[in-house]
Amino acid sequence: MSWLFGIGKKSQDDIPSIQLPHPPSGGGGDAAGAGTASSGGGGGGFFGGKQMDAYHFDSAALERAAKAARELEQSRYAKEALDLTKQQEASKQLELQKQIKEYEAHMEQLKVEQTRVHQEERRKTLAEETKHQNQRAQYQDQLARKRYDEQLAQQARMQEENLRKQEESVRKQEAERLATMEREAALRHKNEVSRLEAKYRAKAKADRENQDLIRENIKLQASEKRKMVLESITTVGGVLGSGFDAFISNWDKVTATALGITLVGAGLYSSKYGLGLAAKFIESRFGKPSLVRETSRFTAVGALKHPIQTIKNMQLKPEDTLKGIVLKPELEEKLRDVAIATRNTKRNKRFYQNLLVYGPPGTGKTMFVKSLARHCGMDYAIMTGGDVVPLGETAVTAIHKVFDWAQTSRKGVLLFVDEADAFLRDHHKELISENLRHALNAFLYRTGEQSKKFMLVLASNQAEQFNSAINDRLDMMIKFDHPGLEERERMVRQYFEAYVLKPALEKDFVLFIFSLKVEQFDYGAKCKQIAAVTEGFSGREISKMALAWQVQASISEDGTLTEKRVDVIVYEALQQHKVKMEWHQKRAELHKSRSEVDPLPSSLPTH
Repeated sequence: MSWLFGIGKKSQDDIPSIQLPHPPSGGGGDAAGAGTASSGGGGGGFFGGKQMDAYHFDSAALERAAKAARELEQSRYAKEALDLTKQQEASKQLELQKQIKEYEAHMEQLKVEQTRVHQEERRKTLAEETKHQNQRAQYQDQLARKRYDEQLAQQARMQEENLRKQEESVRKQEAERLATMEREAALRHKNEVSRLEAKYRAKAKADRENQDLIRENIKLQASEKRKMVLESITTVGGVLGSGFDAFISNWDKVTATALGITLVGAGLYSSKYGLGLAAKFIESRFGKPSLVRETSRFTAVGALKHPIQTIKNMQLKPEDTLKGIVLKPELEEKLRDVAIATRNTKRNKRFYQNLLVYGPPGTGKTMFVKSLARHCGMDYAIMTGGDVVPLGETAVTAIHKVFDWAQTSRKGVLLFVDEADAFLRDHHKELISENLRHALNAFLYRTGEQSKKFMLVLASNQAEQFNSAINDRLDMMIKFDHPGLEERERMVRQYFEAYVLKPALEKDFVLFIFSLKVEQFDYGAKCKQIAAVTEGFSGREISKMALAWQVQASISEDGTLTEKRVDVIVYEALQQHKVKMEWHQKRAELHKSRSEVDPLPSSLPTH
């Protein structure tokens, strides 16, 4: 019965020598299993079960097994039982091999999982390293930016310090220059006075010594002149008398004279109408319309009245648009852009843009428009809205003449309408006459389209009163405001130099003496002080105040402008400005109260 006990050994030898979980317990056949189970060891005894003792041998169980084996051999089903047992053993081996393959697949899956986990950890490590590198780069960039900002700040501080030192040096040089100019002026004045005194004293002395000779010479010249006049009268009378007698006695000469006078009269009569037609043509080409108050365009009447100024205007070259005009930096930049655009428009022969300049009076609107025209190489023409109202029925004709005259210019005309709100106001809000309405319609008709011949510039202190159609014709709007502290200081310095310092260095061409003298004081500090107290002043008010300094020096006894007189003029200008502001406030309050009590109706009659 050796095959019964060889089953377990065969199955154990077929198992590979690797670490596996315990295979399922099994013995021989059913009989063997039953025999071993009764002895308490079972099939597990062959595999080293926990209840088997290595030093104990159960003979009864062995006998029973032998008995069962003999009974199985004697049975007719022994061969079938053996085959069945072999099949069971093969099935168990296949199952064990399947478990081995599953275990190997599980191990491969574990290896793949470990590889994936390792790659994931590596990716996370790379991401963290990249993140740390980015943070390190950002931190270094922030440090570099901070260092750069600190360098810029330090450079700015150094530049400000250098600028302050330069300004201080310029102020010192300016003070030294003014002091030198004053000393030179005083010395020249003293020398001129001494020279003139010596000259006139010598002349007076010579006149006193030669008084008798001079008197005799005057008497002799008067006698000779009287004698010569009497002889001339006698000679002319004799010639005219003899000629008239000869003319009367000759009838042919009388007839020829009468015929000549007739022809001369006819010629004068025909020339009168011919000259009238020629005058109309010349007026349309070389004259100026009645509405135009001032123009830089060549006109025959202007050339006859002011020939020198006309020649100067013809020789003027384009210059800086804001030369001599002091404005805020942002406004200056905007006006320079307008000047460049206008000049390029003229150069390229394109359509001009219409412009509105508005703001308080005396802020430089007219000065800018004239300078803009000169800078762009155009002719300027200035008219005021207040001149249109008194024309009545002829206002429409006058407006058409202005635009027809502008169309004939070869340079292009910058038509500047000052106080334009006087006749371009909204007729829906205010009552206007029929003639003024027709004038407004004529103006709207001539400005309905862009022009290559003229550029329209309107100026107003109350731009909100314009007609809506006028607002539709405007391409740009620029506001001129009162100057700030820095601008006022520049204006005071500019006008002080123009009206006080320069005249103090000029001589009188008749007496050869200096007509104005200035007391020695700190001009720069005084200009800065004046600019600080003149808040709200316009450029015109500052200009008039500087002109008052010149007048004050002229009417003084010694012709000297002192610091005290300058302060007096500034104080008077401040008081006058205060009164003007009070008047303006009262008018505004009165207008507001009237509009609240009796508001203007929405629809008004046109008559």
